[in-house]
Amino acid sequence: MCQIFRLSLLLVAIGSLTQLTGCAVADHRTTGTQIDDEIIEIKVIDKIHSQPDLWEQSHVNATSFNNIVLLTGETPSDAFKTRIASTAASVEKVRSVHNELAIAGQSSLLARSSDTWLTGKVKSTLLGEMQMDGTRVKVVTEKGVVYLMGLVTNAEADKATDLARRVAGVERVVRLFEISQ
Repeated sequence: MCQIFRLSLLLVAIGSLTQLTGCAVADHRTTGTQIDDEIIEIKVIDKIHSQPDLWEQSHVNATSFNNIVLLTGETPSDAFKTRIASTAASVEKVRSVHNELAIAGQSSLLARSSDTWLTGKVKSTLLGEMQMDGTRVKVVTEKGVVYLMGLVTNAEADKATDLARRVAGVERVVRLFEISQ
C-alpha cells in the first residue's frame, strides 16, 4: 500500500514539474525552489502517511511556497496538530510552517468541493483584475477561509487581499505573503 501511495505521489510530482518549465520567468522563485516546493509537499504528506494514527484520523493538506509550508485541514486533537506540524518542520529545506489545522472531524467531500470552487474563483479574479501570473500567488481555501501565499510587493499583496475579500463565499482572507522589492 505504501509503495503504491509513494508511486502515485511521484507521478503527481513529475506531472507538476513538467508544468513548471514555462512558469519560471514570471515566478519570483527559482526553478530549483519551485521543484523543492513540489517535493516538500510530497514529503510532508508521505511522512504523515507513514504514521497511521495521524493519517487515518486527520485530513491534512500541505502547501509549500518558497519552502514555507501551510498546513490546512482537520485533526482530532491539539496533540495531533502539534505532531503534524513537527512532522512538516522536519522535512528537509522547510524554512517554517504555518499550522492552520482545525481541531475537528474530517470535512466532507462536498465541503472540499466548495473550497476548490472558491479557490478557482479567487484565482480567476486575481488573474483577471491584476493580470498577475497564476504562479506568483498560491491560493488555498479551507472552510471558506482563503490563504494567500507568494512573493509579491506590498502593493500586490494589498490588491490581492482586497480582491480575494470581495469574492462571494470568502469568509476571511489570511495573508502569508513574503514581501519582495
